[in-house]
Amino acid sequence: MQKSLLHTIHTPKELRLLNQKDLPQLAQELREFIINIVATKEGHLGASLGVVELTIALHYVFNTPIDQLIWDVGHQAYGHKILTGRKNNFHTNRQLGGISGFPNRNESNYDTFGVGHASTSISAALGMAIASKLKGEFEKQHIAVIGDASIAGGMAFEGLNHAGVTDTNLLVILNDNAIGIDPSVGALKMYLTNVKKGTQKRNNIIKALNFDYSGPIDGHNINTIISELKRLKKVKGPKFLHVITTKGKGLKQAETDQVKYHAPGLFDAKTGELIVKSGFNQPPKYQDVFGFTIVELAKLNKKIIGITPAMPTGSSLKYMMDIMPDRAFDVGIAEQHAVTLAAGMATQGLIPFCNIYSTFLQRAYDQIIHDVALQNLPVIFCLDRAGLVGEDGPTHHGIFDLSYLRSIPNLIIFAPRNEVELRNIMYTAQLGLKHPIAIRYPRGQGVTRNWKQAFTKIEIGKGTQLKKGDKLAILSIGSISKNVTEAIIDLQVSHYDLRFVKPLDETLLHAIFKNYETIVTIEDNSIKGGFGSAISEFASENNYKNTIKILGIPDVFIEHGDVGTLQKSVGLDAENLKKRFSLLYR
Repeated sequence: MQKSLLHTIHTPKELRLLNQKDLPQLAQELREFIINIVATKEGHLGASLGVVELTIALHYVFNTPIDQLIWDVGHQAYGHKILTGRKNNFHTNRQLGGISGFPNRNESNYDTFGVGHASTSISAALGMAIASKLKGEFEKQHIAVIGDASIAGGMAFEGLNHAGVTDTNLLVILNDNAIGIDPSVGALKMYLTNVKKGTQKRNNIIKALNFDYSGPIDGHNINTIISELKRLKKVKGPKFLHVITTKGKGLKQAETDQVKYHAPGLFDAKTGELIVKSGFNQPPKYQDVFGFTIVELAKLNKKIIGITPAMPTGSSLKYMMDIMPDRAFDVGIAEQHAVTLAAGMATQGLIPFCNIYSTFLQRAYDQIIHDVALQNLPVIFCLDRAGLVGEDGPTHHGIFDLSYLRSIPNLIIFAPRNEVELRNIMYTAQLGLKHPIAIRYPRGQGVTRNWKQAFTKIEIGKGTQLKKGDKLAILSIGSISKNVTEAIIDLQVSHYDLRFVKPLDETLLHAIFKNYETIVTIEDNSIKGGFGSAISEFASENNYKNTIKILGIPDVFIEHGDVGTLQKSVGLDAENLKKRFSLLYR
């Protein structure tokens, strides 16, 4: 029986003491360790399995953390975390109080840059490389590991363009496995495929940008990787290594179904079979309500178009792509392009539904203002994963959209409290709105089993009363309404769903402010500049002196953990809300 190697590795210092011939055994142990933990604790699986050999080779050849290693996005960094001092608490990955699912500068000095969004690694590594040169640290190495999906993002091209005219110790490693979360798309993907097949002149794109290009090489042959990294370590200037890997390597099911096993949930570590969570006849996920509804609407309205930046499965636009491939577009990791593409379509009379996760729409803020709202184009933004999203943590929480969108003229903002409302606002939006609209809804399961009801048109800017009481009025927006409803079952208070953050239902608000001394607003958005701020501005503009309490996400970055636990940590769960409402009601 072979002696375990992984248990002897606490930092890369111990790794570099191993004989190179023993590294394949370490790779096997590391792969098994990742599989066994993720099988029971959940997380991102396929990406990290695919770079096990590359991860070991990088820490074996380079003097990390002095040599700086940056992982693009970080889905692929589990092996890196385990080898850099976090093996013993890796089981806490993505849990409240545990380690982050992504590289985090506050967690380890081996995590040189925080990465939760794609296409940032080359710019960050180049910034570090320039800084090292200015400080006279000429031997220091800077390595960016980026996937073939991420390198197609505009920011990655900006970084490559700049790096090509600098004399810096920068190594860009392309981890080419032909898939991000969903399969990679676009002309660059086709080019890379042809390079791997040998039908494309290999170096023209990268060499044209003044990089020393090498590859493609086998990303699972650890000796080949080490040999090439040692050679490149001596090469001056910007370098580019093309590495071919298999996402999910080492687990048959993860290699076969790479989309599902990107983040598979619970599974059997030995067989790889998924463990289906119990729950018969449960409400659907909001993303599926969007996906089924846009197909339903598109069959009735030939002008409807679907757009997503690299999230067809996560957003459920995949349903439309399968049925109407000429009217549904995955544009790759390119949020800015997605928004302006939608704007261009809108000028020609099409009705684009642009589905982007709330956290990723932040990357296209100028395009929302300059290309859509300024021209008052009726683009329909569907913001999936709004509010607290759970285990992915602060890089992915969608808790700023109400604040960053509310200040934009011409833009309508709506938050459905349930699946029926989501369907109805999608129906309403495609009937001929004269303004752009943002529809924000949460990640995960909804609250309504019989959600597929006949469409009803929603009056723009119209709120609704859900419960009649006295003394205290609670104003909620979106799906957090569910927690409020549970909290006030035994309280004689009024509950209003404003539905629209912009335009506000001012007629309803005047009635509320005239009839209730104390008003509470609640949202799963930052309290700074969000829904509560809008209500306070209304009160100020109309000289109301009522007491206003604003509840929401505090002015801090919220860590990772399951949504229920995170809501409780900021006082937005039903139990804590009931306590706060009870105190105000007395």
